[in-house]
Amino acid sequence: MAEAQQHIDYVEVKAQDILAERQNGWVMFTRATTWTIIATVVLLVALKVFWG
Repeated sequence: MAEAQQHIDYVEVKAQDILAERQNGWVMFTRATTWTIIATVVLLVALKVFWG
């Protein structure tokens, strides 16, 4: 049975790249959280108005 050949290219990881990735992740998390809270409030207000 033949062995599979593997070739892996390693690239340098810089602190600025890691920081940018984490900042982007934080921005996406806070944006999703904000929209989730807004949707929840709108849903609760709608439930109160229609089924008060």
